[in-house]
Amino acid sequence: MALSKAIASLLKKLAYSFDDIELLNEALTNRSYATKNNERLEFLGDGILNFVIADELFKQYPDAQEGDLSRLRATLVNKESLAEIAEQLNLGEVILLGTGELKSGGFRRPSILADTVESILGAVYSDGGFEPCRDLIVRLYAKRLASPADLQSLKDPKTRLQELLQSRRFSLPEYQVVNITGQAHSQVFHVRCSIDKMNIKVDGEGKSRRKAEQVAAEKAILKVETHYGDS
Repeated sequence: MALSKAIASLLKKLAYSFDDIELLNEALTNRSYATKNNERLEFLGDGILNFVIADELFKQYPDAQEGDLSRLRATLVNKESLAEIAEQLNLGEVILLGTGELKSGGFRRPSILADTVESILGAVYSDGGFEPCRDLIVRLYAKRLASPADLQSLKDPKTRLQELLQSRRFSLPEYQVVNITGQAHSQVFHVRCSIDKMNIKVDGEGKSRRKAEQVAAEKAILKVETHYGDS
């Protein structure tokens, strides 16, 4: 069976040869294009990707706690990272999309690109088993896995603020919703973060209480570090 130049180029980048090329075709078929599409392979690939990345991180960060490992894995397997990998593979050229998705630029949409990467992983696993799939994931993530992350930067602002205060033996911050504005379907929460013994009060806003608290915590961190040093 003759392959298009785009598919041949993709296979070269994957460094994998399919025994059943139809599995690759299925992996590249978006649900907008056909009833038999890549959603099942995507489900499979997602599970394998999470396991392999978790295993690699477990070995690379022997002293990291579960929360840090979970946050780091999330940054590696999120939609943005997968879409970047898809662009490196030029998947936009080979994804099969329905007319509507083509017209709306679906071949550039991060969610579609990310799903297709996971589908390809599922296809490789279905075709050749675990080891070839694992090897592919490690190759695709080689640069990302080779660059140690700053685990502290992965923590959310509320956690970082709490740890910052505890390290200085200060009391923990208090968060209070001071106002909620906007319509019911598009509310904006206004939250105040107070650290009484340090006489710090900062406000944050966001589309959810949690987001507003995170914004306020980020501001509080800057004030704490400015007035009391960052070490």
